[in-house]
Amino acid sequence: MFLTPLQKIDTRNLSEDELMKLVDKNKNIYTDFFDFDYLKSLIDNICIFFDKFYFRSRFIGFESIPERNNPDRPLIYASNHSGMAFPWDAMMFGAGLLQLNNLDQKKSIRGLTAPMLSQTKLMHPYLIDDLWKRAGGVDATSLNFETMMQYQDSNLLIYPEGVPGIGKGFDKKYQLQRFSTSFIRMSIKYKTDVIPVSTVNAEYINPYSYNSTTVTRLVNKIGMPFLPLGLSLLLVPLQPWAFYMAFPANLTYVRGKTIKPYEMVDKPFDELCRDDFVLIAEKVKEQMQEDLNKAVEKYGKHPYKTSGLIKIFIKNLSKIPYILPSGWALMFLEHERLFTNGNGKPVKMKITFFSWIIWLFRNPQSLFFYIPFLGWIPLIIQIARKKN
Repeated sequence: MFLTPLQKIDTRNLSEDELMKLVDKNKNIYTDFFDFDYLKSLIDNICIFFDKFYFRSRFIGFESIPERNNPDRPLIYASNHSGMAFPWDAMMFGAGLLQLNNLDQKKSIRGLTAPMLSQTKLMHPYLIDDLWKRAGGVDATSLNFETMMQYQDSNLLIYPEGVPGIGKGFDKKYQLQRFSTSFIRMSIKYKTDVIPVSTVNAEYINPYSYNSTTVTRLVNKIGMPFLPLGLSLLLVPLQPWAFYMAFPANLTYVRGKTIKPYEMVDKPFDELCRDDFVLIAEKVKEQMQEDLNKAVEKYGKHPYKTSGLIKIFIKNLSKIPYILPSGWALMFLEHERLFTNGNGKPVKMKITFFSWIIWLFRNPQSLFFYIPFLGWIPLIIQIARKKN
């Protein structure tokens, strides 16, 4: 689960021969955790359900799915972060894009994620071991990025703002933070396109939450990238499931005009310096900020679309125990139980109004997520336990 010494290597000053030798040794990241059957099962049983009855995602400009301009290299999808929220928006985007592609893995995406997201058990939904990596996530290190650029079976998704984008606070919700240059380097080096995506309304997954530098430093020591300070935080001690809570934001993904950083340079890749990459990253950021502003203006005025949501709730009263975030822990844990007992094959969950009673009986550990205050004790013990 943790980064290996190999993955911690900074590749920028290596020769191409040295780099390729390390990449070959590192290709185990393609399959070490990733299980496409698990991803499909997760989408079929949970993501589609959440999206249909809660988030109601919209994909704008995805009528035609981008094709690789360089057949041997993955496209790089790049999006803004939703500040101060658990990454439900990234999960819904990946699941939705795969559905648009009729479950064609080669047109799907694998996310390059902050290593902290996978290294801390608390950051895995409902403490499910290695969920992000099993669903395709890869720790965002320079060697992993280089290695994934050799990957033939899917495209890549990155969030160039990095951890500062996650913790930027609701007051900066649509202000892009400083961009990493890594995706610019990879696009230029491998002459592959960047597909910009404006994610709108995801900031309302956890609205009016803010960042404190002091608090962030403290929680970083236990492996959390940030702690959102807002009214929703008050519910977390009372109901541990609320740590993963999401409000029903009407998630909207707007595809921007394809960006070709390799056409923004007038000298060979080997002659480019860091200042060159920073300059291009800033230009790309400016274009994505302009796209984001337009998308927010057009699609961000009604972040919840409450009237439509109420109609969905009324029409699906029997599903309310699972539509609301209070039931999500049960859904995830029951899916995990079924998938594990089914020898790793996709499963089909049966959902009735009283299914939660059976699920509680089959997943007694789920009770801890519903016990005020004291429920955190066994959960913290589980989080602190070292994985062998």
